[in-house]
Amino acid sequence: MVKAEMKIHVKDRNGRDEIIECDAGNLLMRVLAERDLVDATCGGECSCGTCQVYVGADHFARLSAPGEFERELLEGLTNTQPTSRLSCQITLDGDLDGLTLEIAKPE
Repeated sequence: MVKAEMKIHVKDRNGRDEIIECDAGNLLMRVLAERDLVDATCGGECSCGTCQVYVGADHFARLSAPGEFERELLEGLTNTQPTSRLSCQITLDGDLDGLTLEIAKPE
């Protein structure tokens, strides 16, 4: 059995903490949606905002800057925070091992 490459520390919408083991290369949204932690209504097309997460400060700086569509969508949401990102726009890699995040509550 192959061991998962990385761990993600997640606080769900009910405030429960969970550690998820997953492989690098996955979209964060897919990992979270498989566990019913985000809705991901648009399926990763960066058009709904239901996969919004608040990324821990330590890892936020390691992410590439959000693209135009992601920035526009986040600007239109009322529940964003300074470290808000759409999980459909984050590809997990080794630099994000130990990532901490909180799932945004729906608007």
